[in-house]
Amino acid sequence: MATLIGTIVASARTTLIETSASFWTEAELTELAVAGIKDLWKKIIDLNKDHFVTIDETNVSAAASTAALTGVPSDVFRVVALQPRTLGATSANRGLIFKPRELNHPDWVQSEASAAVTPSNRVVYYAIINAGAPVAAPEIHLSPQLASALDLTLKYIPTLGTLTLGSTNPIPGESDVAIKHYIIAFARAKEREDRAPDPEHLSIYATEARNLLTVLTPRSVQEPEFVVGMWEHDSAGSE
Repeated sequence: MATLIGTIVASARTTLIETSASFWTEAELTELAVAGIKDLWKKIIDLNKDHFVTIDETNVSAAASTAALTGVPSDVFRVVALQPRTLGATSANRGLIFKPRELNHPDWVQSEASAAVTPSNRVVYYAIINAGAPVAAPEIHLSPQLASALDLTLKYIPTLGTLTLGSTNPIPGESDVAIKHYIIAFARAKEREDRAPDPEHLSIYATEARNLLTVLTPRSVQEPEFVVGMWEHDSAGSE
């Protein structure tokens, strides 16, 4: 069961030998706990193992002959996949595939010069622009534009949102110890003459974070992991 952030802060206080707020306020230690959580979150999303993926099958759509999608959630940090909401061989959108491209990519530049296209049996490119969460929702543009409106499914990694003492620790993999030592390391900077984080606890945090990334991958051990070569492709009947 996920641990409350307040419980991790209380454990850090015990090690700091200050079980009641005096030198360190609750607000200070909570801020450090959230900073530690966000630092681990950044490390984990780069494993690309979909630990934080949200699937939106309700809000996102493309209007006819319009570049920008509507309904993009405000917490979108990184897009994992974009696809038609209705799939399958009998779907009107069968064969429609969305692929990411940057605005200056030759595929994008060439397709942007095309007229709006029927949303089936073709590749349509999408580009993600502007800051994105937590600043604001990113804009997602299509090239070429679609000749008819289309409802979409957006799979994405959201930002963590607001965390408080009453929130549960959102980091998987038994991460409480790592967060605890992050809190202690940076809390002790307040009592050090050089105002630097405590090196011993910072080292423990680094070790715990490294171990955490190790245990979080692979996510399944049913089959051995292997790397597909650059020129290798899946084929029917392959193992």
